[in-house]
Amino acid sequence: MNQKKTALTDRLRNGDFMTAPGVFDLISARIADQFEFPAIYMTGYGVVASSLGLPDAGLASYTEMVDRVEKIAFATATPLIADGDTGYGGLLNVDHTVRGYERAGACGIQLEDQEYPKKCGHTPKRRVIALEDMLAKIRVATSARESDDFIIIARTDARSEHGIDDAIRRGQAFADAGADVVFVEAPESIDEMEKICRAIDKPLLANMVDGGRTPVLSADELRQIGYQIAIFPGTGFLAMGAAVESVYRHLKTTGSSSGLTTPLHDFDDFSRLMGFTRIWEFEKKWADD
Repeated sequence: MNQKKTALTDRLRNGDFMTAPGVFDLISARIADQFEFPAIYMTGYGVVASSLGLPDAGLASYTEMVDRVEKIAFATATPLIADGDTGYGGLLNVDHTVRGYERAGACGIQLEDQEYPKKCGHTPKRRVIALEDMLAKIRVATSARESDDFIIIARTDARSEHGIDDAIRRGQAFADAGADVVFVEAPESIDEMEKICRAIDKPLLANMVDGGRTPVLSADELRQIGYQIAIFPGTGFLAMGAAVESVYRHLKTTGSSSGLTTPLHDFDDFSRLMGFTRIWEFEKKWADD
C-alpha cells in the first residue's frame, strides 16, 4: 500500500500531469485498473448513486463511504484518491475520516468547505463554511495522516455563491494551511481556470464533469493552463447509464437481446476481469480432492 502512495506523491512532486478516471463500484474500478492510470478517483456522486440510489446531497455516511474505499483499494493496483466530502462532521470527524480512509487503502482524500449537508459541486445553492473553519479541517487532516505521502486535496465550492476571486483567496489559504493539492470547484470559463492557475502556487486539480459548469478541455490544454491532476468523475457512470438504458429499451421493445447494437463486453473476458481465472485454476488443482 505504501508503494501506491509513494508512486502517486512522486508523480505529484515531479510535476507530472495525471488523468484520473472516476470509479464508482467494483466493476468500474477493475476496468479502470487495467489501463494503468497514475490514479483512479472514487467519486462520491457515483458511489452514492450506485450503492444507495440517492443523490449526492450529504446522505451517505462515513461508514458507507469508507467501506467502498476499502473494497476498491483492495481490488485494484492503481493508487486511489477518494472523495471524503466535508469530513462527515467537525474536526474530530475529519481526524477519524482521514485515518479511516488511509487505513482502508486510499492514497489521498478530497475534503471540501461546504456546509453540511453538502451537494454535488455542479448543482446550485451550495454554501460554504467560514474560511477559518476549513483551514482548521486542513490542519487536522495533515496531522491525522500516518504518512506524508497520503495526499490531502482541499476543495472550495465558493465560486458559485461568492465569485471566482473569493474562491481563489480560499484556495491560496488552503495551500498555506498545508493542503498538498488545491481544488477550486466549478470555474465557469477558460479565463477563470487560467486565473486560478496563475494565482495559486500549489498543484491544482481540475474537475472535468461532462455536462457540468466547467469547460471540458484536453489534457494538453489543462497542462498548459497549469493543472496537474484532471479527474473525470462522471464520464464512466454516464456512459454506463446510457448503455444500460439502451440495452433495457431494446429488451423491452423486442423481448430479446437478439439484434442488439449496443457494444457488449465479451463474456469470457469479463469473467477473467472479475477474477474467475483464479477460481478455474483452483478447481483444476483441487479437482481430485
